[in-house]
Amino acid sequence: MILLRNIVFYPAFYLGSFLITAASLLSAPFSLAAFRRRVRNWGQWQRWCLKHIIGADVVIEGEPHGEPALYAIKHESFFEAIDAPNLLDCPSVFAKQELFSIPGWGRAALAYGLIPVARDKGAKMLMGMIRSAKAMVADGRPLVIFPEGTRVPHGERRQLQAGFAGLYKMLGLSVIPVAVDSGFVYHRWLKRPGTITYRFGEPIPPGLPREEIEQRVLDAINSLND
Repeated sequence: MILLRNIVFYPAFYLGSFLITAASLLSAPFSLAAFRRRVRNWGQWQRWCLKHIIGADVVIEGEPHGEPALYAIKHESFFEAIDAPNLLDCPSVFAKQELFSIPGWGRAALAYGLIPVARDKGAKMLMGMIRSAKAMVADGRPLVIFPEGTRVPHGERRQLQAGFAGLYKMLGLSVIPVAVDSGFVYHRWLKRPGTITYRFGEPIPPGLPREEIEQRVLDAINSLND
């Protein structure tokens, strides 16, 4: 049964993704609001496919912060990356630079306001990221980062990337840690019935020492590991 559900899920999800990406690119020159709605539609389509084809629900504990902040989200699967514009109001996401080379999608990502991250480009790249992030914050948009830097299997606790503390210090924003346990349901190959839970943690104020901010974020984003 799980295999049959996946056989239906993949063509439906990727065909819908292609159509939504095309629609977003077509709407971008005419209406920023329409373009952003199409991007949000991608996350909504993913949830629809999970619920109605796979049999997986999404539960949210807590709620987003009322002001622009840096959301540090646990990264167990592609689910939370695609779902970010559906979870938050028009977030600007820090994403690996190589993703922007994907035809069509990369162009839409830049137009939406995703921020490329190239870990091997040094201080110059970091300053460019900071400028872009501050511009997004000035526009009232929340920032999203996956501080582990890559997908981490459910139940595994991995240290945060070194660049996270630097961004936290230079941006001067509160951090909202978000735990998510998508890894078991949204497996790399076989998607499974079940429940994906988000848990919004308490805001962490700016200005804390590196060791403290990293430890508090690490504990909070792993709170669903049990």
